[in-house]
Amino acid sequence: MPKGPKTHHVVPNSNGGWDVKRGGSERASGHFDTKAQALERGREISRNQQTELRIHNRDGRISSSDSHGNDPHPPRG
Repeated sequence: MPKGPKTHHVVPNSNGGWDVKRGGSERASGHFDTKAQALERGREISRNQQTELRIHNRDGRISSSDSHGNDPHPPRG
């Protein structure tokens, strides 16, 4: 059975700061004081592992995504 796209997430930490987590994992790959620091590391991990990076707002909702994997629907141009 095929798995869904592999993802990493930049999410707010309930104790403050931001975490980078692999989709479906409870444990953070890294914890950062600022969202900018978490984004930088998250993009690095996502590029290395060719995953989709999902960036969350402080309220936990996804605000944007960066694709670093094999996008089945690449943009035309």
